[in-house]
Amino acid sequence: MRSLAFRLLDVFAIEGKPFTGNPLCVFEDARDLSDAEMLSLARQFHLSETTFVFPARNAEETARVRIFTPHFELPFAGHPTLGTAHVVRSSRGGDELVLGTGAGPVEVKATGSVWTLQAPQPPQTRSPEASRSELAAMLGLETDAVGDDPLWVSTGNEQLIVPLTRAEHVMRARPDMGLLRRHGLSAARGESMAYVWARAADGAIVARYLYSERGGLGEDPATGSACANLGAWHIATRKPLPLELRVRQGDAVQRPSLLHLHVDAQKRIFVGGAVNEVGRGTFTLP
Repeated sequence: MRSLAFRLLDVFAIEGKPFTGNPLCVFEDARDLSDAEMLSLARQFHLSETTFVFPARNAEETARVRIFTPHFELPFAGHPTLGTAHVVRSSRGGDELVLGTGAGPVEVKATGSVWTLQAPQPPQTRSPEASRSELAAMLGLETDAVGDDPLWVSTGNEQLIVPLTRAEHVMRARPDMGLLRRHGLSAARGESMAYVWARAADGAIVARYLYSERGGLGEDPATGSACANLGAWHIATRKPLPLELRVRQGDAVQRPSLLHLHVDAQKRIFVGGAVNEVGRGTFTLP
């Protein structure tokens, strides 16, 4: 029998508050696991992602990570990368790590329990085929709720970024699933989603990440890859740089989360947040 050590973490948590951020399971040593077993373990825990740590493939990497949802493997995602870095540091030390991912090496740095990653790929953008009125209908909103320049954006994981004109529109969004599967379908990923956001009165960003999950609607408490893509959206639409934003997400699913977005004058994109370990254990496989 194999005994597999795992840890449970909350990523993009609000410091000092339990049950905040995006939950993550990290298996500390996955060398003996097959692809099918990793997918089965992700289904067993049924979190948005579960990660598996492997030895580094070269001198550049500290470790390699593979990221699985309950349905498929992802090349890159934000909260799994930060949470995995927290676990890797506990066993190998160091506040500056490089994790090998399917999207390339990701640099990750820590200050205490706050971890920050640099987006692994330069921004790639394209305009959606759907009009603003079609995107508004997809989200169950009026046309004037959708702001200028919705874009498909990727810094390692393509997503539909839809700016809304007011923060209350973000919370009112109720997607039409048929339209979400049509207008929010990423050909690169074979998934349907939309990241909706607006600036609140206090200057922070209020955001939600909505996606189609087995015919129903899913919502992510905190989405680091989409936060990185939000930074790329600001670059693509020629907003002033450097840029510092606080991003609030997860209130609609009772998992409030806080993400920090920084885009520097060289157009490098950084996403960070607090990581808390909340549990650990072992899983037995034959």
